[in-house]
This record gives sequence, structure tokens and C-alpha cells, in this order.
Amino acid sequence: MQRSTLREQLAEALREEILAGRLAPDAEFTVREIAEQYGVSATPVREALVDLSAQGLLEVEQHRGYRIRQLTLTDFHQMVEAQALVGDGVLHRNPTLARNLGTPEAFTSIRRRAVAARQAALAGDLDILIGYDLRYWRELDALLDNPPIADFLDRLRVRCWAFLVPRLRQGERLAGRLWAGHLPLADAVESGDLAETAQLLSEYRSHILALAAELGAP
Repeated sequence: MQRSTLREQLAEALREEILAGRLAPDAEFTVREIAEQYGVSATPVREALVDLSAQGLLEVEQHRGYRIRQLTLTDFHQMVEAQALVGDGVLHRNPTLARNLGTPEAFTSIRRRAVAARQAALAGDLDILIGYDLRYWRELDALLDNPPIADFLDRLRVRCWAFLVPRLRQGERLAGRLWAGHLPLADAVESGDLAETAQLLSEYRSHILALAAELGAP
């Protein structure tokens, strides 16, 4: 196995641990502890932790190791605002983008993700929802044909989930509280309906901001 591949796998595994809530905000650990946990050498672990730090999920503790970053409600608002600025800017510059770049096969896959994410959201199944939700947005963002923008948006969404997860897991009932508009948004994008797409994106952002405000502090 190549080191770069192991580095990516470790980063993905740790990211999943954070999104699953198994690594709580402010949890601390060292390179050695992670290396022993996964049975690998320190170098790819260190590289993976550097990647996660660059993504805003970890903070470096001087002479102590790493700590899960504790995101605030202000952080969340700023991340959603950044998504809005980028997304609205893309729509404004090229409103026919989806029709120009999206293939029927691409939208078939996006729609499958949308259906699965919607079902998980309505059922309140957070673990299933997060995986399908992130894949759904990644495939939509791929239509932009601009990897730096897609990567930027993906990192913001991962961090938004990292903020929401520990708070959502404290609640007893999630069914009906999670955004489930994936399919209508996919339909609007595929049909090239700019006004509907913009409206649904605005509703999505309003929903998650209201949810974050309702959840408050962990």
C-alpha cells in the first residue's frame, strides 16, 4: 500500500470518527496513540492529522498532540455564509451550468443519493444521512467542473456536520427535524431552473441555520 493512499485512508477514517460523534469536541490524542490504534507507522498518521488540521477539524496542541476543534455557532454561521456566497456566485455567473455539464448518468447517480438521503433524514437516521448527504453534495458540486471550488464546499459541509453531530446526538428525536430536500433540488438543477435552484438552496441554508440555533451549545 502506498503511503499517500494510507494517508488518505487514515484521514477518511478519522473524519468518519468525528462525524459519527465517536471523537467528541475537545478530545485530545497524539500521533503515537492513533498509530497504535490503527497499527501503522507514525508518518502516515502525522500526514493525515496535518490534512485534517488544514480542513479545520483539528487543532494542534503545543507539545501535546492534536485536539478535535470545537466549532461555535458563529463558526457555523460563517461557514453557511461562505457556502452561500460561492454557490450564489456560481449560479449568477453560469446559470446553465448543470445543463451544459451534467450527463443523464450523473443525475441518475445524484438522484439515487438524494432518495437515500431523504429517507434517512425523514427517519432520523443520522449515521446513514451524513454519508449520503455528503456524497450527494459532492456529486452536485462535480457539475461545476472546478475541483478547487468543489473541494472548498466539501470541506465546509464536513465542518458543518462536525458542528451539528454532537448536538444532534443529545436529542431524543431527529425524525422530521433534518433537511430532506435533496430530490427537489436535484430536479431543479437538472432542469436548469435557476430561480427554483436558488430558492431551494436558500431554504436549505435557512433550515440548517434554524436547526443550529435551536440546538444551541452542546
